[in-house]
Amino acid sequence: MNKVYPDAAAALDGLLHDGMFIAAGGFGLCGIPELLIAAIHDAGTKDITIASNNCGVDDFGLGILLQSKQIKKMISSYVGENAEFMRQYLSGELELEFNPQGTLAERMRAGGAGIPGFYTRTGVGTVIAEGKDHKDFDGQTYILERGIVADLSIVKAWKADTTGNLIFRKTARNFNVPAATCGKVCVAEVEEIVEPGSLDPDHIHLPGIYVHRIITGTHEKRIEQRTVRSA
Repeated sequence: MNKVYPDAAAALDGLLHDGMFIAAGGFGLCGIPELLIAAIHDAGTKDITIASNNCGVDDFGLGILLQSKQIKKMISSYVGENAEFMRQYLSGELELEFNPQGTLAERMRAGGAGIPGFYTRTGVGTVIAEGKDHKDFDGQTYILERGIVADLSIVKAWKADTTGNLIFRKTARNFNVPAATCGKVCVAEVEEIVEPGSLDPDHIHLPGIYVHRIITGTHEKRIEQRTVRSA
């Protein structure tokens, strides 16, 4: 199976459709699949539900899909860096399902592992728990969270071999691994593609069995909040 595609548009060909559910890796602007996001924007796919820790910033990352009104619903933990996200949510233009970060990561991981749901104490007694099944274990109340299974996963890695084994660089690993596992199809963009056997097996963070298509390209890698001090 050839997993290497020439560019983002080619890698997404045949996978996009209106109303689809996408799981996206990244945290802030760190480790986001920026090339794939741009290709989704160019494709004009709309009414998308996206599970991602956040939604980029106003003019970059998933934020560009907000600006073009291609996103119908976000399943997220944090929205504080995106003014357009806030505006659309408060005006009723965007659906939002808040998830604690650990719960969101575990929902993705569970979906990828074939686990339909799990119980957690996180969110008990808050609006997060409303409408969810409650169960007591050892005298403590837990709520049921459902695993996430997406139509498509889009992730960003540092290095891949041609069979799809991925290595992530430091904090850019973040949500990328659980996001990659929970999609029916996973497309990864990377900075370098090497031949099989070039990667130390002990250094591989995600086995190629989860990855269906790979691209490489030039990444902008913006810094979300650049903080400097005088010399």
